[in-house]
Amino acid sequence: MSTAYIGLGSNLGDREATIRAAVDRLRAHPQIKVTAESSLIETAPVGGPAGQPTFLNGAAALETDLEPDALLDVLKGIERDLGRRPRTRWGPREIDLDVLLYGDRVVETSRLTVPHPLMAQRRFVLAPLSEIAPDARDPVTGRTVREMLAGIGT
Repeated sequence: MSTAYIGLGSNLGDREATIRAAVDRLRAHPQIKVTAESSLIETAPVGGPAGQPTFLNGAAALETDLEPDALLDVLKGIERDLGRRPRTRWGPREIDLDVLLYGDRVVETSRLTVPHPLMAQRRFVLAPLSEIAPDARDPVTGRTVREMLAGIGT
């Protein structure tokens, strides 16, 4: 089993209910055990079109024997099931589920990059992740989530 950390976000519809439904679907998967969930924080959109609603963001820790690409398939299936539709990059979305870290593995495929390539620059990712895994390390830089968050500043 590997420990994976995922980011959760939503800025359309009943944001909290959608994020909770995504976590419930993860809990129901036979090869995934949700071991921790952060609180949800409200954040302004970063990038994308102007005028979007604010996001709710959180993070979850998972134990899984799925390979990273298979975990991504599960996450994308949950997004589709919960109504996510293709839109503008970094635009509004019903649900967004991202693999942030997967054990100490580094993954670079056409579909998936782990550690998440923008994680260290995004307070809305690191703040919730630091609640549940402050000592988790980026296997590329060796920095902990706590260190990355401190490096963003205010």
